[in-house]
Order: sequence, then C-alpha cells, then structure tokens
Amino acid sequence: MPESARATHKPHEVSRKPLEPSEAKWIRTFSSTYVDPLGAERTWEFGERTTRPKGVDIDGVGIIAILTAPDKEPELVLQKQYRPPVDKWCIEIPAGLIDAGETPEECAVRELREETGYVGTVEKVEVHGEDGAGVGAERSCVMFNDPGFCNTNLNFVHVKVDLTDPMNQNPKQELEAEEYIEVFTLPLSKLYTQCRIWDREGFAIDARVGTLAEGFEVAKKYKFF
Repeated sequence: MPESARATHKPHEVSRKPLEPSEAKWIRTFSSTYVDPLGAERTWEFGERTTRPKGVDIDGVGIIAILTAPDKEPELVLQKQYRPPVDKWCIEIPAGLIDAGETPEECAVRELREETGYVGTVEKVEVHGEDGAGVGAERSCVMFNDPGFCNTNLNFVHVKVDLTDPMNQNPKQELEAEEYIEVFTLPLSKLYTQCRIWDREGFAIDARVGTLAEGFEVAKKYKFF
C-alpha cells in the first residue's frame, strides 16, 4: 500500500468530548416516539446528516471503480483515510456526498475524479429477478449504512476506469485543503484475503469494502461465476 509524500505526522486523537447541538455543523440528533408492531409506544434515538440537498433521496454515493486494461486483471480502486470516530486508518472505496441538482451517476464520476484523479465512465449492471431480468441499471438500490443508528443512505455506482485513456496515465487528486486520502488499487481476486490481513494489522475496514469482499467470496463458494 503506497504511502503519500504529503504525510508528515502520524494521525491520532488528541481529545474527545460530548458535542452540544448548537456546536454541530454536519449532524443532528433526534428522539423518535413510535408505535412498535405489538402496539407499544416506544422511543428511539438516532442521528442524521444536515448536508442532504432538499428534494434528494440520498446522502451520497459509494463508487465501485474498476481499473481495466488489456491483459491485466481487473483491480478495485481503494483508499486509505484516517477517520477520527474510530481513531484508525480506514480502508474504503471512493465515496462522497451528492450536490443539489446532481444525479448519483454524476456525483460518482465527480467524486472519483476529485478523490483519486481517475476519470471513469458509469457502467450498466444487469439486474436479474422477476421485476427486472436483463434490465441495465446504473446504480444500486438505496442502501442504508446503519439504520439502527442513523438514516444515512447511498447508492452504489459502478464506474469503469480505462487505463489506456491518456487522462488516466498520470491521475492527480483534487482534494480540499483538509482532506488527506491515499489511493491504491488491488486485484479483485485478493480483496477477501487482504481484508483479513488489514484487520490484523489494525486498519478499520469500511463496511462497503468488507461487504464487497464477502459478496465475492460467497459468489465464489457457490460457483455463481
């Protein structure tokens, strides 16, 4: 996993304290009163982002970006980023929040370019089932990251990165000043095993990366491909 020349310090948490609602910029918390399936009235605490544009159904996208080139095994674009909530380096796929007036596909292409420097094109994925056999979809169903804790959700978008395209010969990130993201790639065939190695090494594995790895392994085990 490559290290960036920009790194000058080992990231670590300095302090932690409860956050007053008036101080919060990106999140807010609620207490919900609801009636459960047995008719009992109960309460539930949860959080939500404040960044979702009005009239938009999702917070952002997760990007399954695959590098392709002749005679080369497909590789998944991954990132290493320090995440203060877990006080660890986290292994992630590229992802980002959606802007007003933007489709999930447009968001995916933009975020991929900004976070990794790669220029990609959205791929259609075959949907199989009674309600959509053979239909090409450009995004996943809406997925909720942790519905017991928050209402944050996203679409997966599949993006193909052609390494023969001159724009991908020397990708350069377009990060904001406070962002620090290290980009690397890994053959899809190694993801399941590598996640366990990273876990032993002390990295936090983002659920989207871990879910992809487990999905690949289940597909292989039951010979879906």
